[in-house]
Amino acid sequence: MIALPIPGLLSSAWTTIGGALANHVWQSTLFAGIAGLLTLMLRQNRAQVRYWLWLLASTKFVLPFSLLVVVGSRLGSSTRLAALQRGFPLVVQQIGHPFVRSSQDHFAATVSAAAFGGVVQCLPVFLLIAWCLGCVLVLFSWWRRWSRVNSIIRAGSSVTAGREFEMLSTLRARCGIPGPVDLVACQSTIEPGIVGMRRPVMVLPVSIAERLSDPQLEAIISHELFHVRRRDNLTAAIHMFVEAIFWFHPLVWWIGGRLVEEREKACDEEVLRLGSDPQAYAEGILKVCEFYLESRLFCAAGVTGSNLKKRMEAIMTHRASDNLPIGKRILLTVVAAVAVLGPVVIGLLNPVASRAQSESSSGASSAAVSVSIKPSVIPTANTIRVRRTEHSDAPSEFQATGIALTQLVALAYDVNNFQVSGGPDWAASTRYDVEATAAANQDVMPAVQAALAERFRLAVHHETKDDPAYELVVANSGSKLKQVPAADASPRNSQMMFGPPGHLAAVQITMSALARVLSMQTGRMVVDKTGLTGSYDFTLDWQVPMPNPERMAKMEFTPSPESIASLVTAVPQQLGLQLNDQTAPVDTIVIDYAEPLAGNQ
Repeated sequence: MIALPIPGLLSSAWTTIGGALANHVWQSTLFAGIAGLLTLMLRQNRAQVRYWLWLLASTKFVLPFSLLVVVGSRLGSSTRLAALQRGFPLVVQQIGHPFVRSSQDHFAATVSAAAFGGVVQCLPVFLLIAWCLGCVLVLFSWWRRWSRVNSIIRAGSSVTAGREFEMLSTLRARCGIPGPVDLVACQSTIEPGIVGMRRPVMVLPVSIAERLSDPQLEAIISHELFHVRRRDNLTAAIHMFVEAIFWFHPLVWWIGGRLVEEREKACDEEVLRLGSDPQAYAEGILKVCEFYLESRLFCAAGVTGSNLKKRMEAIMTHRASDNLPIGKRILLTVVAAVAVLGPVVIGLLNPVASRAQSESSSGASSAAVSVSIKPSVIPTANTIRVRRTEHSDAPSEFQATGIALTQLVALAYDVNNFQVSGGPDWAASTRYDVEATAAANQDVMPAVQAALAERFRLAVHHETKDDPAYELVVANSGSKLKQVPAADASPRNSQMMFGPPGHLAAVQITMSALARVLSMQTGRMVVDKTGLTGSYDFTLDWQVPMPNPERMAKMEFTPSPESIASLVTAVPQQLGLQLNDQTAPVDTIVIDYAEPLAGNQ
């Protein structure tokens, strides 16, 4: 039985999601602050408008801007706005994501972890447990309150006739509610209220008819029916979910209070607009407060919520709330458009898939002793040397001269050149010299990825599309490869030597490695379907014509049709394998944005 290092896994997960969570919380807090300023500006207008602003602030906590950014990034993957993209992604990253961990932050975190040991490692575990306990406690509290209300309803009796039922039927039509609303009379002292969302139930104490006059009772029932028409129980349930998830944020609970306040004022306004007498309505509310208890369930809309003194003043003065003037309507429209379309535009100009990819690789840069990228001294000298030493104590190294950014991206992300697309024109023509060294038992390429993201402001994303490919299979005549005995095979002894052009000498090479080499030489994805396992020694020779001067001047090194045809013929003759045409899904790295290298780095 394997014991999983749960604290370590949670610590790693916290490192990954901690910054994103912090960004989401501060963005939602800022959004709520803007909504609060707008409600102050609209304090003389209808409560309905302020209520929806607070509801939007609440739902923002469960709707990350990153979802809209992803939509924009998908649009940006097919529509290149090079003129607008230039320089924009870095600004967006710095403003929109201030909690992204840089390499210096990672180094500091590493030092802190070493200093505090298990305390730091257990901190994510403690935070996760505390958050889960908080969620459970809040949900349990809501469940207990709901159980009490539900038990009251079950103990009550359905009302299908009488004074209250007739009022309910008449007022339901006047309030414009098409669906049925059941009426239940209960022996409890709970205040009148609406329970349920799909099929609402109005709960009335049995003694309320004796305490309220007809105008008072009509106003109270009208108030509850407007809760039904506005679907206040549904929106209240949404905010209850927000409170359960973000129970640690005081602003979320404060927003809940504002929602109750504005929804009650909005219903008061509708009741008075329907023609109810303000004095009778106010007296009815006061009597309900005198004899009955307020429901403590947020999604069971009652009549006594909110600041009672302010409500009485507003009802008695019966000031008709101003309708929104054209200027305020335009302002709200602009704010809503910015809130929704802003993240989409950000994603359009700065695809999030590439950002997440560059962030995930940035942590690996600390493993590199050095990463040097400079403009090439001799651009025509195109050489590449990669030494991966994950299985030895020697450092991993990567050296390249006269390499274009597109080639560098292919090497850094472990794909073929033909699997890289997009990017500005200079990315395929401007040449660089690169040197990178990683510590022992470390892959050097993640450090190169981080350097590309930092120094070229590189932004990429993955796309999968069906492209022409080859299927590598054993020929009908049988394999001619010489298999290395399993006792002698070792990954550190694996070698592939090219030269002169059209010659390959392989030592202890697997079929997957051969498929990768053939992919580079044919410019197509080669899928290994040989079924051969183990390592093999072989040589392969094919004809590679000299490139014409025009291609050399443009520094085009893609395989020529003559070279590909010769290789396809040589593989079955010399190796006993065969390349068959097919179509296969190919993972492509798309360059969305890149800046030229500034100076020597």
